Amino acid sequence: QVQLQESGPGLVKPSQTLSLTCTVSGTSITTSYYTWNWIRQPPGKGLEWMGVIAYDGSTFYNPSLKSRTSISRDTGKNQFSLQLSSVTPEDTAVYYCARGLDETPGYDYWGQGTQVTVSS
Repeated sequence: QVQLQESGPGLVKPSQTLSLTCTVSGTSITTSYYTWNWIRQPPGKGLEWMGVIAYDGSTFYNPSLKSRTSISRDTGKNQFSLQLSSVTPEDTAVYYCARGLDETPGYDYWGQGTQVTVSS
């Protein structure tokens, strides 16, 4: 059974860096050809894809967030992480990690999501 679990601070101050980790169990994040994604949903808005790290370590980002976003992984811990810099209250959202498949739309496994609020 594949499981994903987000973790990180629930409150971040403006201008700081938001850091979240997704711990994966039941499969390896290096297994071909899966992709490991970060997605967020601001209050009252739709889902926004933020970026991905693929099984081979390659990364791709939403152009609208690319200058502030970094995704990395720790294969030894089977985790991947999100860093979003220079946050503002507009970055307040529920943040999800999700598994996808290379060159295939959609996601088959999601974490439960974690609320992150940006406020002083």
